[in-house]
Parts: sequence; structure tokens; C-alpha cells
Amino acid sequence: MGKTARNPAGHSPVVPKTTVAKGPLALDRLIHERLRLGIVSALAANERLTFNELKRLLQTTDGNLSVHARKLEEANYVACEKTFAGRVPRSVYRLTASGRRALDKYLAHMEAIIQAMK
Repeated sequence: MGKTARNPAGHSPVVPKTTVAKGPLALDRLIHERLRLGIVSALAANERLTFNELKRLLQTTDGNLSVHARKLEEANYVACEKTFAGRVPRSVYRLTASGRRALDKYLAHMEAIIQAMK
């Protein structure tokens, strides 16, 4: 039997990092993160939401929402339309068709996991 690696202090075993499974059965890690799942879910239930509406709904900070919304934009899961009301910027988000498909696939995967546990 092999030895268990220990942390530098020698107390508890070090758990080796594993790679995330890829393929049709893998969870969509982009959506799986709590705040991003919240953004996608809120947009699935609403045609459009402003930045401030999302921020209030998800009870998060400007910076946190910005970072996670940008990741979803880069993946083409959400689209953002930026306009100005006078001198005040206004960002309006909507779920894209690609985002809807990703959410549907994610939910089906989670339902399958739940059914397998029963």
C-alpha cells in the first residue's frame, strides 16, 4: 500500500487535486456556481432584468455581480445591453438561447442526480 501524503505540519492527509470530468455527463461548472446559477435562473423567469434588479434580487455587491455576469456574457449565456439614462449607465440583461439550453441541460442533469439518489 502507498503512503498517504501529509500536509507540511504533518497532521492530516493532503487530498490530491482531481480534474473535473468532461463530456455529456459533466456538470456545467459555469452555471453550477451559486451566483451564476442565480443570474441565469432569474433571467429564465424574467424576460429582462437591469443590473440593479439582479443585484437586489440576488443580494450581492456590484463587483460580485459584474464579475459573474461577465463570465456568463463571455460564454454567450446572457446578453447585456448597455445604455445611458442621461449620464447614468444602465445595463439590461437577458438570457440567450444558448443560455436557456445550458440551463435546461443543467437542470436535467441535477434531476437525474436526485432521482439516482432516491
